[in-house]
Amino acid sequence: MISVPLFIVLWTGGVFFKEGTCAVEISRPLRLAKIEGFSWENCGKTDDPAVMNSLELFPDPIKIPGDLTSSASGTTSVALVSPLSLNVTLEKEVAGFWVKVPCVDELGSCHYQDICDVLDQLIPPGQDCPEPLRTYGLPCHCPFKAGDYLLPQSTFSLPRVDLPFWMTNGQYRVQGVIGSSGKELGCLKVTLTLHSG
Repeated sequence: MISVPLFIVLWTGGVFFKEGTCAVEISRPLRLAKIEGFSWENCGKTDDPAVMNSLELFPDPIKIPGDLTSSASGTTSVALVSPLSLNVTLEKEVAGFWVKVPCVDELGSCHYQDICDVLDQLIPPGQDCPEPLRTYGLPCHCPFKAGDYLLPQSTFSLPRVDLPFWMTNGQYRVQGVIGSSGKELGCLKVTLTLHSG
């Protein structure tokens, strides 16, 4: 079954790359062409209950639009229930320094009070979970039961993605920390390079 940290990464990726509108109009939005150099690591404390054990994405670079093949595994020793907070920190490398990208229209370095509510907005309760979660009987709503989660190797079709005007080519890192009642439950950091076409 899919681990909660992986689900958070996939959800963060969805928010990170979602098509949105900006207050500033530009005549030609940036179109994401490829992602390369994807890497990840657990960044939490040694006693965090939710951890990612493995996460693989192929190919490198990932072409957009195109197919992405992924597999993952993880575990949580406690049930993850609402309210489940998510703190996202997005940074871009500029001249050798990591610069924090502010939260703009719920994209960037943002705090989400309850990721469970956001998941319910993305996939309304009662609606089937998207593939391949449905095929493998993986949950897409809170609560996430304690246990081991596994996503076997699966292929996803990635659609065309238009980036916000401020998200230019370069190396980014995204850190997501999930928590409940002021306690950190898990932390995952992803690094990747974006190229627009």
